[in-house]
Amino acid sequence: MASRGWTQRQNKQFECALAVYDRETPDRWHNIARYMGGAKSADEVRRHFEHLVADVAQIEAGRVPFPRYGGLDDDAAAAATASSRSSKYLRYQ
Repeated sequence: MASRGWTQRQNKQFECALAVYDRETPDRWHNIARYMGGAKSADEVRRHFEHLVADVAQIEAGRVPFPRYGGLDDDAAAAATASSRSSKYLRYQ
């Protein structure tokens, strides 16, 4: 079965379901699928979780570049980053 896209609402439901059904819960993926109202199968929620875990691992390993925000060129972005790093050591009176 091909994985369908996930809406923002479904992702939020999934997040809440993960908080309710932790890794020690028997039939975790079936419970999460049921929590989501049957919109996704147990296999789909398990695969979605595995993709999220892989994404987090990539981010933590530094393999995901920072997003480019509109209006900043490379020099401005570098200056903003340097400024925020140096200002964290300032003491405000």
